[in-house]
Amino acid sequence: MSAILDQVRAKIAGGVRLSFDDGVRLMKEHDVGALGVLANQVRQERHGDRTYFNVNMHLNATNVCVADCHFCSFARLQEGMPGAYTMTVEEAVGKVRARPADMTEIHIVNGLHPGLPFSYYEELLRAIKAERPSLHVKGFTAVEIAYYAEHYSMTVTEVLERLVAAGLGSLPGGGAEVFADRVRRKICSDKVDADGWLAIHRAAHKMGLRSNCTLLYGHIETVEERVDHMVRLRTLQDETGGFQTFIPLAFHNENNALEKLPGPTGLDDLRVFAVSRLMLDNIPHLKAYWAMLGVKAAQIALWYGADDVDGTVEEEKIYKMAGSRAPDALTRAELVRLIRNAGRIPVERDTLYNVVAEGAALDAVLSVKQRRTLEVLA
Repeated sequence: MSAILDQVRAKIAGGVRLSFDDGVRLMKEHDVGALGVLANQVRQERHGDRTYFNVNMHLNATNVCVADCHFCSFARLQEGMPGAYTMTVEEAVGKVRARPADMTEIHIVNGLHPGLPFSYYEELLRAIKAERPSLHVKGFTAVEIAYYAEHYSMTVTEVLERLVAAGLGSLPGGGAEVFADRVRRKICSDKVDADGWLAIHRAAHKMGLRSNCTLLYGHIETVEERVDHMVRLRTLQDETGGFQTFIPLAFHNENNALEKLPGPTGLDDLRVFAVSRLMLDNIPHLKAYWAMLGVKAAQIALWYGADDVDGTVEEEKIYKMAGSRAPDALTRAELVRLIRNAGRIPVERDTLYNVVAEGAALDAVLSVKQRRTLEVLA
C-alpha cells in the first residue's frame, strides 16, 4: 500500500478529517483497488452490507431552456425546435397515473422555460399530489430555483415557500456541476454560480427541506477542482446538516457541444466514488446512480463506498439523450437482484431514507412470478 493510503488509513482510524491535499493525492492514487478497500471500510462502518433503493419515476415536464450548458444533450433553446416539448399539467399527471400504486417518489427536473408562468409549476405539484397524496415530490434543482427567483421577481425563500405549499418535499442535487469558476465559465456560464447554488441549498435546509448534492466529473475539470467541490459541500453540510446523499455524475459526451471529449474511464468512476466516500465524512449516503453508470459499474461501485443505487427510475430522459446505454428502467425485482448479486443486502427506502421493506418483508412485496425468477437466477 502506498504512503498516502497508509496515512489516510491512520487518519480515518484516528477520527481525523481528510484535508484538501489528502483528497488531491487520493485522486492521483494509481492503486484504485486499495483505495476501494479504504472506502469500503468506511461504508461498512456506516451501513454494513445494506444497500438502498426506492420505487420512483422521473418527470421532465419541459426541455425548453434558456441556458446553454455545453454538456447538456437534453435542452432545446425554444419551442418549435426539433425535439422541444412542454407537457400540459394533465399530460404530466397522466404519466404519474400510469406508474405503480406503490411508487413512493417522483423526481422532477425541467428546463428553464422563459414562457411559462410560475403558476404552471404550482399547478403541476398540486395536481400530482391530488392524484397521489402520499407521493414524495423531490423536484427543482437549485438552478431552477435561482431562475424562478430572477424571472418571476421573487426571493429564493418565496420561491421555495410557494413550491412547498404546492407539494414539494425535497430538492435534488442537480446543477452543481463543478464549483470552480474556471470550469463554469467554459461549460455553464449562464446559470447560477457556485455560491448561488450553495446559498439555495442553505436556504432550503434552514426551512427544514432535505436535499442531495452532485458532482459532474470527467470533462474539463482537474482533480484539484473535484476535491475543492467536495470540500465546499462538506463545509455547507457542517453548517446545515441538510444533505442526504452525494451523487457523482459521470459526463456523457453524445449529442452535446463537448462530444469531442472522451469522458471518464471505469477506473475514473471508481476513484471518484472511493475518494467521495473518504472526503465527505458528514454526508450519510453515496449513490451509484445506475441510469448514469450502467448496472454493472453500479454494482462494482457498491464496493467502492456507495450504499445506494437510486430506484426504478421510470421516464429518465437526461442521460438517455446524452448516450447512456443503461436500461430504460428497472423493476423492484431487478434492483433486488442487482444488489444481492453484488453481495449486498437490498433495503427499499423512501426519499428520506425511512425503510419501506427489507429482508422477508421485501421478498413478500415481490410478486410470485418475480420471486420465482429471483430463485432461478440465484
